Amino acid sequence: MKPDYILETCLYVTDLDAARAFYTDILGLEFVMQEAGRHVFLRCGDSMFLLFNPEQTPIVTGFAPPHGALGPGHVAFAMREADIPAWRERLQTAGVAIETEFEWPHGGYSIYFRDPAGNSVELATPRLWGLE
Repeated sequence: MKPDYILETCLYVTDLDAARAFYTDILGLEFVMQEAGRHVFLRCGDSMFLLFNPEQTPIVTGFAPPHGALGPGHVAFAMREADIPAWRERLQTAGVAIETEFEWPHGGYSIYFRDPAGNSVELATPRLWGLE
């Protein structure tokens, strides 16, 4: 027995409104819900992407155990190879600085940039991991 896929993942941000705008307006994720000062929940395909305020997640709420992380995190979203130029243009038009672009020797392509909280965000083609 093993897990089927990643159901949810999260990053920690102190400005939830700026993060929500970044991930919905620039990356196009679907807004699901927000609890002011604590979290924002977004849908990405068949998975959930959660943004938590690291000052609030250590507090026991009755529905989740305390958790959290310190410092910038990382997330990679899948993109289609044909969309690489469009993603590059979309990020640049939105004023998002691209840190680096990388063509992987074994196949795949990545674009790296930062969200408003300083987390490392990657758009990558699934071939990076041998997936189609």
